[in-house]
Amino acid sequence: MSDSGLLLALLAAATARGATPLVLAALGGLFAERSGIVDIGLEGKMLASAFAAAATAAVTGSAWAGLAAGIAAAVVVGLVHGFACITHHGNQVVSGMALNITISGLTVVLGYAWFHEGGQTPLLGPGARFAPIELPGVSALGAIPGLGLIYREVLSGHNLLVYIAAVAVPAVAWIVYRTRFGLRLRAVGESPGAVDTAGISVSAVRYRALAVSGVLCGLSGAYLSIAHNASFIRDMSAGKGYLALAALIFGQWRPAPTLAACLLFAFADVVQARLQGTPLPLVGVVPVQIIQAIPYVLTVLLLAGFVGRAVAPRAIGVPYLKER
Repeated sequence: MSDSGLLLALLAAATARGATPLVLAALGGLFAERSGIVDIGLEGKMLASAFAAAATAAVTGSAWAGLAAGIAAAVVVGLVHGFACITHHGNQVVSGMALNITISGLTVVLGYAWFHEGGQTPLLGPGARFAPIELPGVSALGAIPGLGLIYREVLSGHNLLVYIAAVAVPAVAWIVYRTRFGLRLRAVGESPGAVDTAGISVSAVRYRALAVSGVLCGLSGAYLSIAHNASFIRDMSAGKGYLALAALIFGQWRPAPTLAACLLFAFADVVQARLQGTPLPLVGVVPVQIIQAIPYVLTVLLLAGFVGRAVAPRAIGVPYLKER
């Protein structure tokens, strides 16, 4: 196999790893926004989960305990957002941004107080983080030209949460379009008054949607700190929650197009990492700040070109006030 083939395989594998937190967070946001709740707090839920997962794993030495703590933390943040927006009819964007800002500072403060390592958590040992998984038959199938390289380098060697993200896309599509909960979810996002008239609690459906969003964001945040990395560092989500929200909008609140947008953003991030310090023809070495801006510039350009065509759920961002 040529060097170019190997490079493409490595880029594809890195794209899959980079897209995992975006996919999980975006799918979480899909549940919330399909129910009519603006979920700009994806960033905060990811950060809360990343910190809780790394802190718990560092103390217990168990990646599974860390994952459970991360999911619980994200669900709590999601329910706090629901309490402000559903129960008290607060502004959903303001509530989400307030949570993002609060958690960004709170995780650092707790890190200082508990671990005394500059706001970080201790480095995790082998048992405290999810290790790469080698799929069956890698040694045998890896020798097959072409397909062997794909199986060995692209499909195998990822940690558990990458495979969960891959399975989550069809699972979410099935839940949203093939189950009673999915039907109610979409109906609440389009016409909450009609759902209420049918005797279904709008608040209950929206709280359930935020809880599911918390579970998926918990997986996303835990991936950052106890799977892709080996500790929590300050603001380690680095805007991925906002990128996930952009992918959700670009994907028009549908699982498959959202996955495609996440892969595109992840690929752009992989490319910018590869280009740093690499001389380009007729240009030379481009300043690293310009290279690092590629994923965010791409996000702005895509949203500027396509957001006007995206049709959001009609009731999104509008608190539901039940008629008395």
